[in-house]
Amino acid sequence: MEATISQKHPRGLYVLFFAEMWERFSYYGMRAILLMYLIDQVRGGLALSVAEGSAIYGIYTASVYLLSLPGGWVADNVLGQKKSIFYGGIIIMLGHIILAIPASQAVFFLGLAVVALGTGLLKPNISSIVGELYPEGGARRDAAFSIFYIGINLGSFLGMMTVGYLGQKVNWHYGFGAAAIGMFLGLLVFKFAGDIYLKGLGAPPVQKKRQATDTASGKEKSLGIGLVGLLVVFLVTLQLTGVIDVTSAQGLAQAMGIIIVSVALIYFFYILLAGGLTLPEKKRVGVLIIFFFAAAVFWSGFEQAGTTFQIFAERHTFRTIGNFEFPSSWFQNFNPFFIVTLAPVVAALWIYLAQRNINPPIPVKFAIGLLLLACGFLIMRLGAQEALSGQLVSPVFLAATYLIHTVGELCLSPVGLSSFTKLAPKRFVSQLMGIWFVAASLGNLISGLFASNFDEENIAQMPNLFTQVFMVTGGFALLLLLFYKPIKKWMGGIE
Repeated sequence: MEATISQKHPRGLYVLFFAEMWERFSYYGMRAILLMYLIDQVRGGLALSVAEGSAIYGIYTASVYLLSLPGGWVADNVLGQKKSIFYGGIIIMLGHIILAIPASQAVFFLGLAVVALGTGLLKPNISSIVGELYPEGGARRDAAFSIFYIGINLGSFLGMMTVGYLGQKVNWHYGFGAAAIGMFLGLLVFKFAGDIYLKGLGAPPVQKKRQATDTASGKEKSLGIGLVGLLVVFLVTLQLTGVIDVTSAQGLAQAMGIIIVSVALIYFFYILLAGGLTLPEKKRVGVLIIFFFAAAVFWSGFEQAGTTFQIFAERHTFRTIGNFEFPSSWFQNFNPFFIVTLAPVVAALWIYLAQRNINPPIPVKFAIGLLLLACGFLIMRLGAQEALSGQLVSPVFLAATYLIHTVGELCLSPVGLSSFTKLAPKRFVSQLMGIWFVAASLGNLISGLFASNFDEENIAQMPNLFTQVFMVTGGFALLLLLFYKPIKKWMGGIE
């Protein structure tokens, strides 16, 4: 099978595969223990409440993806994708080194901020180069992103196993240090193999010759500055009137939801008005707006893996094998394990269906992903109802939920990555790739806010909370199925 794959895909894909694998090792490994470290009161954690810890978790994970938008802009206009990835990786590694040093809360939060900055610079641009490898588009590009997705989740699996064990069983800061080592290995792969197999890709933009056609006129720049100013005034007004409160973790998390939605809408508004787009390009950007909100809804449910599912695993799930009680963070490994196992199957399925002209349209794939996510929350509702008895419940509930959610993720996330590289106007591809990750930012934030409303002393609320997610995600899926034909028409024949 490996020989067949290598004939179909360029070697550059596998350079990006392994570079992204180690970057995700560092990110997901650290993320797996972050909430437990924030609320730990026994082994040297920060001893925060679940509400405050969950809010900080949501702020961090949201910031990681929100910063993908300026990271994409830097690549499109200054550094190019290749340099942005390399410099971003160095910054990520430095952030994890800071986290590995036992110090004050302020130093720890500084480390989180540095990791978020580096990830924002790296994350959208590595996906953009994957898209550059397949200028012809089509099902082959979707399949390539599914293979790339294996790298993401193989790194996630290894990271959560290694960092999760070191953090929860040995020492929190050993876990954070292991994440730094993972990022260092990713940098080595990208630097030395990338110089050979990624030549000519992700180069810095040519400034002078493109200014006349690719940069905004003075009037358009003024519009952009005016929109940013309007956003600042809007947010300051909300703070002064008490609508938002950025002086507490929970208040800042709630405010960031408004900030993220406002930034995304203003960016879309700007690119539609001042981006110099043709009518077909504007329609495709309109499709990306729909996909943006669909992805945000998906990730808001999916990312419960690091919040409510993590708490459910820690407090309410049986996790002893013989005399060994395995870390609750290991439950999150079901997802990358299933990804690595099933992604080649799904990638082959899309090509098989495309060859027979029955490949589902992209909006339908999004809808299938959301429907599967909703089904997983029905299973979690059953598990939560059983937990009301006070007994530890079977790990089967979490395992089955992760399986269904993983299949849903494979229907939506690799396809979404591929869609944004195909539908985005070429001169805005990294920025719009950043917008895709801003959707993940919004979803992560909602996930953290959802968990911050979770009262550990009142587990009777869990079934209703999971039912709410089921209704929202299922409802959005039905809307996509209802309107998939006009959405497909706006895509202008791009599959």
